[in-house]
This record gives sequence, C-alpha cells and structure tokens, in this order.
Amino acid sequence: MRCPCLSGLPFAECCEPLHRGAAIAPTAEQLMRSRFSAFTVGDADYLLATWHPSTRPATLELDPVVRWYRLDILDRSAGGPLDRRGAVEFQAYWRSPDDRGSQRERSRFVREGGRWFYLDAASLS
Repeated sequence: MRCPCLSGLPFAECCEPLHRGAAIAPTAEQLMRSRFSAFTVGDADYLLATWHPSTRPATLELDPVVRWYRLDILDRSAGGPLDRRGAVEFQAYWRSPDDRGSQRERSRFVREGGRWFYLDAASLS
C-alpha cells in the first residue's frame, strides 16, 4: 500500500514505523506527514502521542465518515534534525458521503528530548 502522506514510498517504509513506535520522525515535516497518515488510517492514539502535552486535548475522536485523501506541503521553515522549532504549511483534502473540501493551515512543531511534537496551528482556509 502506498503511504497516505503521498511521499511515494510504501506505507510500511514511510509512516507506519512511526505509528508503531519503531522510529521517530527526524523532521517536523515528516511528523506532519505521519500525522496526516494517522488521520487517514484513523490512528487517534498516534495523533495524541505526537501532540505536545501543553496543547494536547484529553481525548480525540475522529469522524469515521471523513476520508482524508491528499496532502500538499506548501511551505516549511526550520524543523530540521538539529532545530528546536519548525513550521509546516499544508493543504489537506477530504471527502465525506455528503461533502468535500480542504483545510489549509500552518502547523507549529517543537522538538524536545530528540522527538518532534505538534504544538498548534493557524487555519489559513
């Protein structure tokens, strides 16, 4: 199966090892891509685990009828393996039985203890 983050790699070689905890995202963009993939496969536990504790909700319920199917990375700043902060601007596309649309946002990430975490986002849609 091709990875939902559209990296071109198989899921088993791209985001799945991150979801299973067998690897950690080396960059903020890779964490962003793996979080998008988690939305597509319904992995709320991974989303919560990669959300910074200072902004993470107590629970997360994903809408089972929404299907996320495309991710476009529009811009990135910092977020490399040696950075402590980074940002990724993206547009994600979704469908449901009754509607379709997209969400554009600029997500901020922070690296602590060698791991990247999603901090928050500003909606640009």
